[in-house]
Amino acid sequence: MKKVGFFRSIHVKIVIIYVLLILVAMQVIGVYFVKQLETTLRTNFQTSIKERVNLLAYNIREEMEKERTPEDPTLEDSIGKILRDFKAVDISEVQVIEGRSLKILGTSETNNQGVVGQRTTELRIKQSMVLEEDQSVIQIDPQTGHRIWVLSTPIKSGNKVLGAIYLVAKIESVFTQMKTINSIFAKGTAIALSITAVLGVLLAQTVAKPIADMKKQALAMAKGNFSRKVRVYGNDEIGTLATTFNHLTKKLQEAQAMTEGERRKLSSVLSFMTDGVIATDRKGRVILINDPATEMLDVSRETVLSQPIVSVLGLEGTNTFEDLLEEKDSLILDYSTKNGPYILRANFSVIQKETGFVNGLIAVLHDITEQEKIDAERREFVANVSHELRTPLTTMRSYLEALADGAWSDKEIAPGFIEVTRTETERMIRLVNDLLQLSKMDSIDYKLNKEWVNFVVFYDRIIDRFEMSKQQNVTFKRMLPNHAIFVEVDEDKMTQVLYNIISNALKYSPEGGQITFAIKEKGDNIIVSVTDEGVGIPKESLGKIFDRFYRVDKARTRKLGGTGLGLAIAKEIIKVHGGKIWAKSREGKGTTIAFSLPYESTEEDEWS
Repeated sequence: MKKVGFFRSIHVKIVIIYVLLILVAMQVIGVYFVKQLETTLRTNFQTSIKERVNLLAYNIREEMEKERTPEDPTLEDSIGKILRDFKAVDISEVQVIEGRSLKILGTSETNNQGVVGQRTTELRIKQSMVLEEDQSVIQIDPQTGHRIWVLSTPIKSGNKVLGAIYLVAKIESVFTQMKTINSIFAKGTAIALSITAVLGVLLAQTVAKPIADMKKQALAMAKGNFSRKVRVYGNDEIGTLATTFNHLTKKLQEAQAMTEGERRKLSSVLSFMTDGVIATDRKGRVILINDPATEMLDVSRETVLSQPIVSVLGLEGTNTFEDLLEEKDSLILDYSTKNGPYILRANFSVIQKETGFVNGLIAVLHDITEQEKIDAERREFVANVSHELRTPLTTMRSYLEALADGAWSDKEIAPGFIEVTRTETERMIRLVNDLLQLSKMDSIDYKLNKEWVNFVVFYDRIIDRFEMSKQQNVTFKRMLPNHAIFVEVDEDKMTQVLYNIISNALKYSPEGGQITFAIKEKGDNIIVSVTDEGVGIPKESLGKIFDRFYRVDKARTRKLGGTGLGLAIAKEIIKVHGGKIWAKSREGKGTTIAFSLPYESTEEDEWS
């Protein structure tokens, strides 16, 4: 029994696992050893050959520098004798090459004596003499299929290269030895791996089975099933862990039942809130976000959970989580883009224990875009009205003060001052009338007196009025349909729209220019347009010309008597008629103001 208890100990199991790991490490070390052995054998072989080649180079150099008499043997004979004595089992052939002519002076291969006296073509020989260093490579002999080591070493005398020694050695024996060693090592490795595998299977049955059982229990708990229990296999550490796991399961079942009720309450509250709510843990990471908050921030719940709240709100560069904990006032989050304004207000509340320990942070988001937009428009409107009234009032006061100071008695100056005062008064009256009209149109009970009107005749009649009263040299071009087009409109309001648009076209048309008037039928609408050949409107101002008090050229507009409200009034009138108004322009080419009106195509005899 003691023996069984000993082997059931987790410590013994860990020791056995470490033994197996050491065995695997030995295999890795063995591979490294074989690799190093191969490198060492190859290096020793090459070093041995190189030492013999150095000795041969010394003897060859002595023969090449020796002064010869007619009685002495030739250089080729002397080198041939030296090479015949240099023969060895592991050397296939040795050649000696003269430096200048690259002529082969001798070879150790008896069957290859025909190459003596010929010029060598080996590139490696030339490289070794030019670079004055050894050139070697291991390659396959095409005749035998075995590996050979080709070496070319220069023969130097001082700084002068006399020639080169070209050697071919049989290095296949080194690789044959390594192949034998690798075969032995592979067999040993296979045996070791087999033993390791058998031991691993035996140990896995004793260690992995209870752990796998606990894994199944954990998965079941994750799905909400707390009825399953882990089997206890023994009294060792894993058995104790299984017992503790079962106790934990019971406690979690009780806690889960309690928290589920609280979660349902909280979920119900968050679901019916119109404001966005974000909750974080004590490190500032998002742990809860409701649907309104995801819609306000245009994010998904999956992507923001566990993310820092400062990055979710886009405050990385300006605020830290500690700053939000200390934030007492509301924080304005401006997400406005070129497409439009978008502003949120964030209120923060810190979650703290009684001890003062911070558990997290709750952020409540309110969409205040419309409120901010209304406030901005109100401020801008008041500023514009004040500015528009200040200018004529200042002018009138200056001229009236001059008249009061005695200018009224000057018959040349007084009429001019009075005329300016009258003009500015009329301008203020027009401004006030335009403001009153806009105020009426903004009211809820604003109504139109609509009648069915043949818009072609109506439009043509208004153009006639301008053509008879125009003072500029401007040509009118009409592109109107030949048939009647009946539209239900408020004739007075539509006259005001066309007067505003045509007046602007005349104001900005150059002498000799042309204004084109057109009506087109497009689906359920008619498109009415006025095109001039004036200076045009800059691209950045094109979308703003229908705003109240907006002027492209403020100085010229005031000089021509404009209030900056004409196109704004036209926009409101077209809007209440169920249509749209827009502008197209190219600087220096002209401007087109066009608007659409709802239109139902009918047969002409219905109106007869």
